[in-house]
Order: sequence, then C-alpha cells, then structure tokens
Amino acid sequence: MLYLASQSPRRRELLRQLGVEYRALDVDVPETRAPGEPPEEYVSRVALEKAQAGLALLESAEEAVVLGSDTEVVLDGEVFGKPADAGQARAMLQRLSGRTHTVVSAVWAASAAHTGQEVSISKVRFAPLEEAAIAAYVATGEPFGKAGGYAIQGRGAALVEHLEGSYSGVMGLPLFETARLLRRFGLLPA
Repeated sequence: MLYLASQSPRRRELLRQLGVEYRALDVDVPETRAPGEPPEEYVSRVALEKAQAGLALLESAEEAVVLGSDTEVVLDGEVFGKPADAGQARAMLQRLSGRTHTVVSAVWAASAAHTGQEVSISKVRFAPLEEAAIAAYVATGEPFGKAGGYAIQGRGAALVEHLEGSYSGVMGLPLFETARLLRRFGLLPA
C-alpha cells in the first residue's frame, strides 16, 4: 500500500495524476536548515524525514511504501522557505524579480525493506516585477504556505517568464521522478 506523508493539497492532487491508489498521512517534520547545510542536501533530508515519520505512524509497515517530498526555492545559495507574513512575501518576490532562481524538489520512498530517492532541479526566471504588481499578488493571499512566496499553478504563473525543468516539481511533487521511483518499488508498471 502506498502512503503520501504530506499535508499539501497540491502534492495529493499531483500524486492522483499518476493513477496510483494511496492514502495520505499528516506528518509534522521541522523544516530547519542546519548551519552550512547545502540547499539540495537540506531539501533531500527533509523529504526523507517526512517519509520516515510517515512510516513510523503505521502500525503494520510490512507492505507499506511511504512517499515524502520537499520543495524549496533557492537564490544565491539562500533557501527561501514559506513567507510568514506579507512583509516576507513582498521581500521574497522583490528579490526574485527579474532573476532566475532554482527550485529543488526531492522525493523519497521508504518501506520496511529499503529507501529510494529522486531529485528534480528546475530553473525559474521571473519577469521584472513592479511594486504594485507585487503588492496586488501578496494581497491575494496566494503566497502564503508556498516556497518562495508564489504558486506557479495559480496567479503566480503570471510572474514566471521562463521555466526550465519540471512544472510539477515547482508545484511540489516532480511527477516524472516520482513515477520512476514508484516503478523501482513495484507500484507502477515498468
């Protein structure tokens, strides 16, 4: 049985697109980057910790496979995370304006027998943004709960000038990589 260790409605929606049966698990894993921890390692570690936390919730984990995923926006080596308030959201969008940033999305599968990982790295270039456009976007409330303060699948798509990589990875669950991982675990046909 497949489980998704995520509270994210976007990840749940994306996993449904693969046509695989699963159950969702709510896990609460601290998303705190260790001093000096490289962004890719941080994202991978958090995704693994989510999968392991999900596996620990199950009474009988023998037949279970748990997916954990994390996605972060990275600019100049800084991991942006989710804005806590409107001021942080504005500051993030101002820094992303007219620049290319990286979106790192890691997904781990964990079972009682073994684990496996896939990583997606995408490049996203924002158009130059006027202060009024940033304020209007922040006022929609969409930036909250989103890495980097934007949702590419929502109104935030209008901020994106160019995407190189995985659209679903920027949303929060890279489907190509997730499908490849599920095949290795025998949950999708080869």
